[in-house]
Amino acid sequence: METSKFDIADYLDSNEMIAEYLNSVLEEGDTSDLIIALRHISRAIGMTKIADKTGLSRPSIYKALSDGAKPQFSTIMKVLKAVGGQIKINPISN
Repeated sequence: METSKFDIADYLDSNEMIAEYLNSVLEEGDTSDLIIALRHISRAIGMTKIADKTGLSRPSIYKALSDGAKPQFSTIMKVLKAVGGQIKINPISN
């Protein structure tokens, strides 16, 4: 029996799935988790489309979303908007 490697990008096929994934990462993850999530989502949508929507080059997006990258906040916001996301602040209950 042959198994295939799990790729989350294969399941990010709707705005709802993308939003759920991002919300989960934002709630439970850290900065590097967010960068990884944006990389997965960008791959699912297509790096060329993300490049067109952000005005950044494909190589710049790959570099910004690579392992260990420390992209500028403005880059994160551009990619987040391009994938159909937004940041919303909710009060944390103590």
